[in-house]
Amino acid sequence: MSKPVAYLEGKFVPLEDAKISIMTHAFLYGTACFEGIRAYWNEDDKQLYVFRLLEHFQRMKNSTKITRIFLNQSAEELSEITLELLRKSDFRGNDVYIRPVAYKSGLGIGVKLTGIENNFCCFATAYGKYIDTSKGLNVAVSSWAHVEDNCIPMRAKVNGAYINAAYAKSEAVDNGYDEAIFMNRDGHVSEGSAENFFMVRGGKLITPSVSSHILEGITRATLMQLAKDEMGIDCVERVVDRSELYICEEAFICGTGAELAPIVSVDRVPVGDGKVGPIAKKLQSLYYDVVRGKDKKYMKWCTPVF
Repeated sequence: MSKPVAYLEGKFVPLEDAKISIMTHAFLYGTACFEGIRAYWNEDDKQLYVFRLLEHFQRMKNSTKITRIFLNQSAEELSEITLELLRKSDFRGNDVYIRPVAYKSGLGIGVKLTGIENNFCCFATAYGKYIDTSKGLNVAVSSWAHVEDNCIPMRAKVNGAYINAAYAKSEAVDNGYDEAIFMNRDGHVSEGSAENFFMVRGGKLITPSVSSHILEGITRATLMQLAKDEMGIDCVERVVDRSELYICEEAFICGTGAELAPIVSVDRVPVGDGKVGPIAKKLQSLYYDVVRGKDKKYMKWCTPVF
């Protein structure tokens, strides 16, 4: 692997030299939005595939519109910048995590979104598992309520909003759990600390609707399509109550970082028989093949780097 590079303010630079001022507006106020993107190494093809690259940057462009961080580049141009970054860093043989950020780069004090310079940066790093999912997760319902869309827009991945996620995740880990499940202020299940939530009841796959103050997850959409196309299971999007967490047959969380992480207990109450369920196990296997470019039916989602 070559020495990694970053893209900062219009040019590629060594990652170690990619620095911003401590007066940067985004650093002072969290006025930035980001994406988390994964690329997977396929040893048989000797190729690194970026999963749903364009969809991530299309979502980022939506985020920038909401946060008024206006970028000159299109989603397609941002995708090309990312591919060039990966080539220059030459991550052959490694799975990779990619972090593009659109941010308010102006210097100075003042809480606002208008009249401040905008910019874009991106870096990538070799990356393995975000969570150990081999035995399933023990999760807890967080005492922290999830932020609401009319408070911090949930259709945007706003950097500053993730203090909410950090509180929930830290509380869960400090209390001996692996992850947290957020409730919204209406008392309904929202999502994990940084993942979407699914459960199985009566053999039906169920996930909170987008009106439950959730991120419109790309992994979420992927799993819904795989469940339908490969397993014949339609996903129901609806309000999910807390009590359902304790009586569902299966549950799992998902996201670019977490991938698909089965849940085996909620608040120390076993989910189903306390083991990873068959639907989660099958979907997880399908997902791993798809993201690594092993299922040729879904190669449209995999962008080769080399």
